[in-house]
Amino acid sequence: MRRGIAATALVASLALAATACGGDGDSGDKADGPVTITWWDTSNATNEAPTYRALVKEFEAANKDIKVKYVNVPFDQAQNKFDTAAGSKGAPDVLRSEVGWTPAFAKKGFFLPLDGTEALADESKFKSNLIEQAKYEGKTYGVPFTTDTLALVYNKELFEKAGVEAPKTWDDLKKAAATIKDKTGVDGYWGSTQAYYAQSFLYGEGTDTVDADAKKITVNSAEAKKAFGTWQGLFDGKGLHKPDTTADAYANIQEAFVSGKVASIVQGPWEITNFYKGSAFKDKANLGIATVPAGSTGKAGAPTGGHNLSVYAGSDAARQEASLKFVNFMTSAKAQETIALKNSTLPTRDDAYTAGVKADPGIAGYQTVLAAAQPRPALPEYSSLWGPVDAELLKIAGGKVSLDKGLSNAEVAIAKLLPDFSK
Repeated sequence: MRRGIAATALVASLALAATACGGDGDSGDKADGPVTITWWDTSNATNEAPTYRALVKEFEAANKDIKVKYVNVPFDQAQNKFDTAAGSKGAPDVLRSEVGWTPAFAKKGFFLPLDGTEALADESKFKSNLIEQAKYEGKTYGVPFTTDTLALVYNKELFEKAGVEAPKTWDDLKKAAATIKDKTGVDGYWGSTQAYYAQSFLYGEGTDTVDADAKKITVNSAEAKKAFGTWQGLFDGKGLHKPDTTADAYANIQEAFVSGKVASIVQGPWEITNFYKGSAFKDKANLGIATVPAGSTGKAGAPTGGHNLSVYAGSDAARQEASLKFVNFMTSAKAQETIALKNSTLPTRDDAYTAGVKADPGIAGYQTVLAAAQPRPALPEYSSLWGPVDAELLKIAGGKVSLDKGLSNAEVAIAKLLPDFSK
């Protein structure tokens, strides 16, 4: 049976509606006409957005009383744009919220709690760790829409020519890179200087930038120094590509991999579609996907990423109810399957991993590494911590500061973001 908006949420929304203007401004709804809601989608406008636009039309066809105003907002602008809009007026009714934004916006009161609403009617179908990541202070503020993690992706043909297998540890990767260089003339590995990609090294030493439970900054701990020392060491040696500290580093690394000029990188499933466009992976079966190598503790893991669909708490009751129905539709097993097949993204619910979905070697490969994915702590400021670390890792990789100095600088910067955390 259809579950509507929870009574408590409805009362709250009515109160908010008296003081807040939601839905991206005036929708022009007539009293007896359809309700118009606005959805800000932050996906890739070229590769992913067409699938979402088609699903919007499908939803509208099945729900004549609801119209959806689709707006594609560049991902790198969306967080600040929504923060500004929600704090004044003009915020969308539904936001494709990066998982790190969800607790931050929930803390500010911008998102509606979804527990007991139609949006979460299928809560038990979703991967439990993704539901947990959408929570803040015990309440759920987003429905998992897409998920991702990092993996070691590699060129099977080059690995086979060199007679090496996917490495289990970072030390194994060093040895494999040297052998690949000797046997094929191609660099075996090219690492990123970005903090998000370096997160796996921290997990490999059993640590993180902060210990949220202990309220302690750990980016400059002995374990973190060891982790980043391993990261730094993968830029120097036979078969290990030098660090790229330019603004085009991401694109350069990606292009080198898909064209067969480097045998392995660490990357996420959002690039599956682009992998297949490269000359090295015209045969999709040549794409190898393995769990990121383990650190000295024997632990291997990568951050859990992805996006939730969240509902704006400032929208009026009618728009909120329509938004909850829309979120339920977009996160249904059928919609998730469609999105996976069209966009090569990972579903967030187990019943969407159909035979057709798993026939894509990229999706099937990334599904196998999800078990090693580590959810982020429910700390609203957590995503902002990567900024200071990004800045320092770039300087460390470029030889502008020492590892010790860079991590010390990052510690000081994080302390300003988390003044109640100890060092």
